[in-house]
Amino acid sequence: MGAALLATDGQIYTGCNIENSSYGLTICAERTAIFKAISEGERNFRAIAVVSDAKGYTPPCGACRQVLMDLAGNIDFIMANSKGDMEIVKLKDLLPLAFTQRNLKKNHRT
Repeated sequence: MGAALLATDGQIYTGCNIENSSYGLTICAERTAIFKAISEGERNFRAIAVVSDAKGYTPPCGACRQVLMDLAGNIDFIMANSKGDMEIVKLKDLLPLAFTQRNLKKNHRT
């Protein structure tokens, strides 16, 4: 699987799944791309596209949803499949009631 993260300035940061025998320490394409972008100083994003060889769409795992929400905000999430079909959703729709910076504020009440 591969991901391409679009910054607001037009720069694209790519990522792929990086797997290892521990499984739990594997990193998804989405997190690879955003960690790459953040490590290079980028902080403003427009969209991320994920492409896989599956016949259907491959949505992000829970960890990727939370990391993307924390570091990129409510960006467009584009899913494409092996047939060339595409679906675009807002990240907020994939992670309703997300834990955000607002929840970390001392005076926040739920």
